[in-house]
Amino acid sequence: MHKYGALCDEFYLNMHLCTEMDLPQNRESILHFFEQIQKRFPKMSNFFARERGEYCLEEEKEGGKYRWVSTEPRRLCSGAVNPDSIESAVEQHQAVLQQIPFELSISHLDCESLNLTMGFDYIYRGNHNELLAEALGMMPSMEKLADIAGSTVLSYEPAIQLALDDECKTQCRLAFETRTTAYQVRSGEYSEEPLSVYLTVRRYDSLTSDESFVGELKRLSDR
Repeated sequence: MHKYGALCDEFYLNMHLCTEMDLPQNRESILHFFEQIQKRFPKMSNFFARERGEYCLEEEKEGGKYRWVSTEPRRLCSGAVNPDSIESAVEQHQAVLQQIPFELSISHLDCESLNLTMGFDYIYRGNHNELLAEALGMMPSMEKLADIAGSTVLSYEPAIQLALDDECKTQCRLAFETRTTAYQVRSGEYSEEPLSVYLTVRRYDSLTSDESFVGELKRLSDR
C-alpha cells in the first residue's frame, strides 16, 4: 500500500474522462472493451450493470485493495483503491485510455474533460461539518454565524479551484465532502461514515491532433 494509505482509512486515485458524445451502448462493444481490460488485469473478474447504462468491471475487494473500471453514457472511469503506488494506478488508467480509440471509438476531439482525482476517506462518527469548521477554521466574516447561541453547523464543505495555465484549460480543485445529515444532528445518532478529501487536476476541452489521452494523463499526474 502507498504511504498515503497510512494517513487515512482509504486512499484512492481515480481517472474520469467525460465526453461530449454518448459512448457505444451495444452489447458487443461493451463486452469487448471489458474483455480487453481483463486481459491486461486478469484479477478483474466481477462484471455487472447498473441503472442508466452504467457497466462496471472490478477486482475482488480483498483487504480493501482493488481496481475497477466503468463506463457510463458520457463518462469513462478507472479507479485504484489503496494502490501499491501512484505510478501503478496511473499505469492502470493509461492502459484503459490506450484501448478507447479502438474499442469505444473515442476520438481526441471527444473530450469535455479529463480528470485525475486523489481521494482520502476518514471514518468519523459525529458531525463532519463541525469537525471541518473546527479543524480548518472559517473566514473572519463568517465566524460569528457559527457562534450564534444554540446553533449547529449543518453544512461546511469548503473548496478552492485554481487555474494552472493562462487559458484556464488545466485546473486544480481541492474539496471536502461531508456525509452528516440534519436527521443525525437532530437525533444525535451518528454512524461511522467517511469524511472525504478530494484533490483533482482537470484538463478541459478537446485534445489537439498532436496530443493523446495517455500523454495528457501523464501530464496531469506530474502536476
